[in-house]
Amino acid sequence: MDDLTRLLGELVSIPSVNPMGRGLAGPDILETRLSGYLEDWFRARSIPCRRVPIAPGRDNLIARFDAPRSGRTILLDVHQDTVPTDGMTIEPFEPRVEGGRMYGRGACDIKGGMAAMLTAFERLWRERPPGAASVILACTVDEEFTHIGSSHLAASGHGADLAIVAEPTRLDLVHSHKGAVRWKVRTTGVACHSSSPALGKNAIYKMADVVAVLSEYAARLSASASDPILGPPTLSVGRIEGGVSVNVVPDRCEIEIDRRLIAGEEPRKAMDEVRALLLPLSEPGSEVVFEDPWVIMPALVPGLGTWEGPLREAVAAATGRVPNLVGVPYGTDAGPLGERGLPCVVFGPGDIAQAHTRDEWVELEQVHLAAEAYYRMACTLG
Repeated sequence: MDDLTRLLGELVSIPSVNPMGRGLAGPDILETRLSGYLEDWFRARSIPCRRVPIAPGRDNLIARFDAPRSGRTILLDVHQDTVPTDGMTIEPFEPRVEGGRMYGRGACDIKGGMAAMLTAFERLWRERPPGAASVILACTVDEEFTHIGSSHLAASGHGADLAIVAEPTRLDLVHSHKGAVRWKVRTTGVACHSSSPALGKNAIYKMADVVAVLSEYAARLSASASDPILGPPTLSVGRIEGGVSVNVVPDRCEIEIDRRLIAGEEPRKAMDEVRALLLPLSEPGSEVVFEDPWVIMPALVPGLGTWEGPLREAVAAATGRVPNLVGVPYGTDAGPLGERGLPCVVFGPGDIAQAHTRDEWVELEQVHLAAEAYYRMACTLG
């Protein structure tokens, strides 16, 4: 097994599960163990790094390569966390190589990209190629839920001129993606014994009215004006929960809403539009309540400018294929970074179709090609 594949296997074997707002606990939860591994990895190679506390048990790790005589600095961003393992049909933290693929939770999203970035960064540190850019490698936390790691990084005065964000893009260059705002809507009612339901007010029935309105609105939204790259904005209800027992008329029901944003849309205005549709359903004792959003992620708008040509050339030299310049419907750490005016591109090994799946995997050939591409980007963008 080569060094890069071995490194990827070690990363996959270390759980770094994001609880995603659920009450999950235990040694597999949060990025703590992976952060410790990464810190040891840098120190073993005499590469200075610092831990930046973001939340309890959650630290960004920042390493820097200062190139001689370089006037430009590249930020490599990769997140440490993975989604939970519910429903997986393989052992999530026992990496397996089969048919040229590495299987395991996070192999595709995004520890394949992390292994490639670490390998490229170590090579830069060791070889110090003339003309290379200075490089900041940031391993951030909580990308899968609230992006607090990248938001902190974006506000930190990092000094970078361009960000390259690792996500599974099939080695294409992503220059735009949708944003998102996510929040909860709650309906209230009056509980009573289910044998006399007329004595209460059923919060689930009220939520059924809410969901019906949202379903119609989502259909209209999908048919509305589109972004030329990303298509139309969207809305989806992803979770619902209510009641305490089948023999109790429920006094509470709750849904979670995912609203995807295109360029030019403001998250708060998107919420206010939904609020205007739903609040007329409120009545005394049976109310519709909006909670504050827990995710506000801006859309990434195209802004590579003169970086585009050198980036495409670097990837083509590494992979033998000129990459496509594309937009995607999902969000990344590039959203918070790009919001502050930093040119951003998303690039990495793997296919988003394999991310978060029950048998998650990544093509090892793509991981190796990504490591070469990250290295060539740093060498040519100085």
